[in-house]
Amino acid sequence: MIDAGVSPPVSRSRLTGIGLTAATLLSAAIVLTTVILLGSSGYDAVNRNYPGIATSTTSALLRLTAELAGALCIGALSVTAFVVPRQGRGRLEVVNGADLALVRWSAGVWAIAATALIFVDSADANGVPLSRLLEPGKLGDLAQASYLPGAWTVSALLAFVIFCAANVVRTWMATAAMVALSAVALLPPVLVTQVLVGPNHDLGGDAAVLATPALALWAGATAVMALGWTSGRTSSAVAQKRFVRLSIGCATVTAAGQVVIAAFELAGDVPFASRTGWLFLAVFGILAALAALGFIWRPGTKGPDAARPAPTGAEAPRVLIAASILFAILLGALVAMTRIPPPQYFVPTSIMQLFLGFDVTPAPTLGVLATDWRLNILFAVISILAVSLYLVAVVRLRRRGDSWPLGRTVTWVAGWSVIVLTTSSGLGRYSTVSFSLHMVLHMSLNMLGPLLLVMGGAVTLALRAIPPRRRGEAAGVHEWLTGLLIWSVTRSMYNPLWVFITFVGSYYLIYLTPIFQEAMRYHWSHQLMNLHFLVGGYLFYGLVIGVDHPPRPLPHIGKLGLVLAAMPFHAFFGVVVMTSSTIIAETFYQYIDAPWMTDLAGDQYLGGGIAWSAGELPLIVVVIALVTQWSKQDSRSAKRTDRHLDSGLDDSFDAYNEMLTELAKRAVGHAAPASASASRPSESQKVDQGEQR
Repeated sequence: MIDAGVSPPVSRSRLTGIGLTAATLLSAAIVLTTVILLGSSGYDAVNRNYPGIATSTTSALLRLTAELAGALCIGALSVTAFVVPRQGRGRLEVVNGADLALVRWSAGVWAIAATALIFVDSADANGVPLSRLLEPGKLGDLAQASYLPGAWTVSALLAFVIFCAANVVRTWMATAAMVALSAVALLPPVLVTQVLVGPNHDLGGDAAVLATPALALWAGATAVMALGWTSGRTSSAVAQKRFVRLSIGCATVTAAGQVVIAAFELAGDVPFASRTGWLFLAVFGILAALAALGFIWRPGTKGPDAARPAPTGAEAPRVLIAASILFAILLGALVAMTRIPPPQYFVPTSIMQLFLGFDVTPAPTLGVLATDWRLNILFAVISILAVSLYLVAVVRLRRRGDSWPLGRTVTWVAGWSVIVLTTSSGLGRYSTVSFSLHMVLHMSLNMLGPLLLVMGGAVTLALRAIPPRRRGEAAGVHEWLTGLLIWSVTRSMYNPLWVFITFVGSYYLIYLTPIFQEAMRYHWSHQLMNLHFLVGGYLFYGLVIGVDHPPRPLPHIGKLGLVLAAMPFHAFFGVVVMTSSTIIAETFYQYIDAPWMTDLAGDQYLGGGIAWSAGELPLIVVVIALVTQWSKQDSRSAKRTDRHLDSGLDDSFDAYNEMLTELAKRAVGHAAPASASASRPSESQKVDQGEQR
């Protein structure tokens, strides 16, 4: 007999399907209505030809399809990797058929929609109807005239890679890697549109880099939780608790990011003064409603003091479906917002603000470099998160009664402080227009910062602070971190040859090719370049001098050889830059035309000298530290051997002496038959024969 108060499983499954279908149709209705009501006004505002209702509608609906499919893809991957409990140690497995079925479907739709947008947005961004794409050679011209076709090409390729990988992977680590890949695939169409233009676009771009994947993950995971509830895949207490933690983190990043983006796009206007402002008010209203739903539905706590019981039966799917509908409305509003030119499009913009997002007109004196701060949101958030997690782990260790060296904590905090100081101070601001100051920033991110970070031993601390799960319990952070360390890709990243090429070859590849000039033109590519410097330095110093045990450890002689091999390449690069008659990124610096920059050749000469000197000093320090570590290790090994000998635990020398005695006996035994007629040798002759043999 079925309880009248609880819906049967079939009804809950049907309710989930109806709810998610309604959510999709509702978001499509929002986008379609917006495009029809706007007509040609959005195109007229930016002096672009109107391509017609068919082109604009197709572009908007395909954009919504890509956004929804991308959110569902990253949500399904995240739930599979981090929410659904799994047992095991080391190499965690996933069930490809059941766990990744939704990933394959959503990634396939995502790849198809992104591929179609390469063609459709080539026409829409240039204000021509779709029929123009059929003209010979027209597609190539239109695609090169806008950033969007290239961005959708990157997204389509990454989505296709995820689709193919989801058909073959069987491990948890590969699934977790696809989460990161899907987050990257979401970003290109966002970074080349509204957050790329206008004053302060550096702040808006960083906020979008953080908020876009967070919102997509939050929305997609909510829908996946609702879909998997009926089968019991996502209804366990462990899955509920993990989902709540994931939602809180995503909600915090999304809300903070949208606040920054709103302040940037409104450009000082009140929200009621523009359509963009009204849409932002709707976005924040939906986020508030989602927060209220999250407060209503949360896992209960055990014991008599529990605030409320955990959601059961049909309650949880209904709340999750309601949240999914709100997310669909939110994504529809954000897609509709891309069809409306925001107020920052119409703010007077200098050439510096066009490229950098800010002006750097005062000369970079020491006072200006020390006081003229501009927050680099991306590196500031990463630094704060890294330091906070580290300190929490240290406190957990000490509460447990374990010790952790104070020096490691100091170096970890100092390393991230160096990164924040160099990226957010006047140095970070002026490094975009001065090659010499850029080299100071480069050396800080590639040399000094990583050198301090690897001495913090963050991985060792995490493994000690987070206890492993008992047998039969769901795998947690300790097991995930262990899986990352033993992953074949991680081992490949720590291959000495690859580390050496990344650390040294980056100088020649980036600065002696057009890559540097192209990277400096856009804030997102400049940030990506800085991240590359930081990661490359961390891998190098982590391999040669780090506290953590790398996946591919080297002996001390190998570490010393790696450092000594890198030193001449750094020096040679500095000499090449100093003696070059070609100005690196000359066109970019001429576009910026800073009034205080009157000698590009002299500034480049100074930058080459900084690369030479600042690159050699840290490596010399590393050599000294390596020799010291080597000496201490030999001393510890000798003392350990002495202790074993004194305590009788080490009998290697006795065994060696016994082996020599046995060899001498065997030599005498072989010599006796050959001289049977001779007299028996004396004891002294035995010794002589043994020594000779």
